[in-house]
Amino acid sequence: MSSEEPLDDFHAALRAARVWDIELPRFDPADAPADPVALFRQWFVHAAKAGQPEPHTMSLATADEAGRPDVRTLMLHDADARGWHFASHSTSAKGRQLAARPEAALGFYWPAVARQVRVRGRVTAAGPEVSRADLAVRSRGALAAALTGHQSEVLDSPEELARASAAAWERAGAEPDAPAPTWTAYVLEPDRVEFFQGDAMRRHVRLRYRRTPDGHGWATELLWP
Repeated sequence: MSSEEPLDDFHAALRAARVWDIELPRFDPADAPADPVALFRQWFVHAAKAGQPEPHTMSLATADEAGRPDVRTLMLHDADARGWHFASHSTSAKGRQLAARPEAALGFYWPAVARQVRVRGRVTAAGPEVSRADLAVRSRGALAAALTGHQSEVLDSPEELARASAAAWERAGAEPDAPAPTWTAYVLEPDRVEFFQGDAMRRHVRLRYRRTPDGHGWATELLWP
């Protein structure tokens, strides 16, 4: 096999990939609620009912002290009047970046309905009590992962992870309320939220909410695709 064949396979697969080869839902911005969280919840439920796998997964973008961007995928824990909620270790890469620069962006993509949601705003870390409560309602596996710790640190070997994980799973079963001191709940309070509805003719609908200057309401505007 020549060195060119894998690249040719990649390009062939890339060009053959289809986008939204489905019947697309309609979205009329005139019917959108005044609050972006209400629309997000509607779209989330719609995506889940349409069969979108793992609709609660999202991309989280942060930046380090030098302004260099970073992005990863994690799970949404809630979306309410305070904002979009997630959690991680405060000692992880994203935890350290949020401590240095408490601004972030979220991205949701639901290809089953050709919809995206983008959220940007300031992130606040909750205190130990709220963070413990967040972890308490998660699964045993989530607690075991939190107890394993060392997120984003260099791993010497897979065996080291296996030993630490086995011990954490055992403890999570014996102590369902075991503390994980670095586990931290975060909430992103949005200043901008954009909703994107794909269109087969590429006349995509983009509706953006912007926080009003008084901080108590929202203004909306349409964007060119």
